[in-house]
Amino acid sequence: MTMSNNSNAGINKNDAGSGLFLGFFIFLGLSVLGYLLASAAIDYKLYERTVTVKGLSEREFSADVVIWPIQFNVASNDLTELYRELDRQASEIKIFLMANGIGEGDISQDLPSITDKSAQQYNSNERAAFRYTATQTVTVYSRQIDTARSVMSSLSQLGKQGIVFVGNNYSSQTEYLFTRLNEIKPEMVEEATRKAREVAEKFAADSQSSLGKIKRASQGQFSIAARDKNNPHVKRVRVVSTVEYYLSD
Repeated sequence: MTMSNNSNAGINKNDAGSGLFLGFFIFLGLSVLGYLLASAAIDYKLYERTVTVKGLSEREFSADVVIWPIQFNVASNDLTELYRELDRQASEIKIFLMANGIGEGDISQDLPSITDKSAQQYNSNERAAFRYTATQTVTVYSRQIDTARSVMSSLSQLGKQGIVFVGNNYSSQTEYLFTRLNEIKPEMVEEATRKAREVAEKFAADSQSSLGKIKRASQGQFSIAARDKNNPHVKRVRVVSTVEYYLSD
C-alpha cells in the first residue's frame, strides 16, 4: 500500500513538471507570436504611408470648326412678298459668303420663322406697321476658321444694302469647336502624370522619405474652354491627374 502511494506521487510530480514545461513553451510561443504580429503591424503601417498629389497639363489650341449662324429679319404686309424678300436676301448673303472664300457646301439655310401679328392672342389696340415679320438663318459650318472670321468683319457691307441682321440673341451666337481631343489626350495625360510625380518627389525629399510605387491613380475629365471672351477661337484644354504614391523611410 505504501509503495502504491509513492508511485502515484512520482507520477503526479512528473505530470506537474511536464505541464509546467509545456506551459512555459506555450507562453514563449505566444510571446514570440505577439512580437511578430506587432512588428508586422508596424511594418504594414509604415508601408501604408502615402502622399496624394495632382498634376496639371494645360495647353492652347486653335479651334478647327466654326458654326456661324447669320440671322436677318424681314417685315411685310404681304405674305407672298415676305417669302420673296426672304429668298432674295438669303441668296445675297450666300453669294457674298462664297465670293469671300466660304465654300458652297459649308453654307446651309433654315426654314424661316414667321409671325402674324394680327393672329396673336394678346394683340394691342395699336396697329403694327407690318402684319408679318420673319426671321431667317443662314448658317456657316466650316473648318476655314481664319476665312470665316475675316468675312464676319466685313458682313456690314450687306447691312448697308438694307439687310437687317440679328446679333444679340443666343441662337445667333457663333461657336468655335475643338474636335481633335483624342489626338492630344495621350500626350497630355503623360505630362500631367509626370508633373504629379515631380510634386511627389519634392514632398518625399522635404520629408526625408523615399517615393515608392503608385498606390492608385485617377484621371480627371478634360475641359475645353475659350482662352478669353475676346478670342473664342483659341481654346484652352486642361486635364488634372490625381496620383497616390507610397512613401518609405
